[in-house]
Amino acid sequence: MEIKSSFFGEQTIDPNTIINFPNGIPGFEDQTRFKLFHQEGSDSLIYWLQSLDDESLTFSVAQPSIFNIDYNLVLNDAEEATLGIEDTADALVLIILHKDESDQPTIKGSIKSPLVINSAKRIGLQKVLTQVEQSTTLTDIGSGSEVNISEGA
Repeated sequence: MEIKSSFFGEQTIDPNTIINFPNGIPGFEDQTRFKLFHQEGSDSLIYWLQSLDDESLTFSVAQPSIFNIDYNLVLNDAEEATLGIEDTADALVLIILHKDESDQPTIKGSIKSPLVINSAKRIGLQKVLTQVEQSTTLTDIGSGSEVNISEGA
């Protein structure tokens, strides 16, 4: 299948790798088909989620673990029905990255609205978190003991 992308140019993709977002992504509800790209031959930290319905729409995404973020998500009934995850190993969580245009431009992640993708069925949604409990784990490398500090947010 041939696609066009403002970012990647013309690409040939396998139709079996298309990720469907049945409800779109908030703000882009009419965009339901995406392809996840990564840089070939490297341990890329950044991936790109290219809309197949709008060649000018590409999201930069990353696995939250590169920012030391570990999600413990609970899906509601509608989200479970949409994703159809049968094995938690099939759940892929990504965060959308954006550039902060302040005096010191930085890349930030939308940590309160991760993408959750069933990698086996290639179905995704954006989970909007209304309440977040933050937790920090400190590990003493010398002894290997852990102290878990939780804080409600």
